[in-house]
Amino acid sequence: MRLRTIRAARVSDAMAMLRAELGEEAVILATRRVQGGVEVTAAQEAEDEPLVIAPQDAPQGSTAARVEVPPAIARHNLPPALAQRLAGAPLPAALGAVLRFARLPLSPGPLLLAGPPGAGKTTTCAKIATRLVLAGQAPLLVTADGRRAGAAEQLAAFARVLNLPLAVAATPAALAKALSRRAEGQPALVDLPGCDPFDDAGARRQAALAEAARGASVLVLPAGLDADEAAETARAFHLLGCRHLLPTRLDAARRLGSVLAAAAAADLALTEAGTGPDVATGLTPLSAEWMAERLAQGVFA
Repeated sequence: MRLRTIRAARVSDAMAMLRAELGEEAVILATRRVQGGVEVTAAQEAEDEPLVIAPQDAPQGSTAARVEVPPAIARHNLPPALAQRLAGAPLPAALGAVLRFARLPLSPGPLLLAGPPGAGKTTTCAKIATRLVLAGQAPLLVTADGRRAGAAEQLAAFARVLNLPLAVAATPAALAKALSRRAEGQPALVDLPGCDPFDDAGARRQAALAEAARGASVLVLPAGLDADEAAETARAFHLLGCRHLLPTRLDAARRLGSVLAAAAAADLALTEAGTGPDVATGLTPLSAEWMAERLAQGVFA
């Protein structure tokens, strides 16, 4: 097995260099931010040699005692190391100790909704806009998705119902110009295009839009994914500037291991969650107590 660590200014640059050196089958082992950019470690498996990856916080030869994982946690398919961190204490206290919870960062800068294609960013944007309008605030609404067919039309339909103008700004320069029209103290919501953070071109576009907007990026990620994939995706979006996580489809997902794995792996603060299709009531603020209750119930109604 060949191990290679690359440092670069951006995650997309590091990924491209690793793919060029190790090939498309390289396995990403770790990503972290370092001075001047990011550091990505990958491995290339030899044809006759299996690739074995030990858990980061459970090194080989460790004799640390294993705590029995309660059924309320075990059924959600968490990574074993994370499940151990949540065991041995009342679940609300354990969640509060391991994960961070925070409000949506609606100020002072724009709120940027980022995530992979189909995660629910546009619907989430409409839900937040509806809440603001009902509270007497008219947000500046911007879509930067000029690639997906019907993306602008979908958000425009919501904007018409809310009697809000919609700016379509698919380039960094256009996005910066649209946000410059924001009144003092006015909330601004930016629906970013769906992004594969492991694709070099997509990551570059995402980084350029985020840099032009100068706002707070929130990762919108659907529940029900594979926990390891969700964790890797969260780490990649963290490198692209995301510091908060807004999971969607919690009304339909039966297991939430991917949500907890993504938040823990990338140290993203859990904010709110999509818990229904209604734009006026379909977002729920998250807390350790709320998550503990839902994990124990296993049913989202």
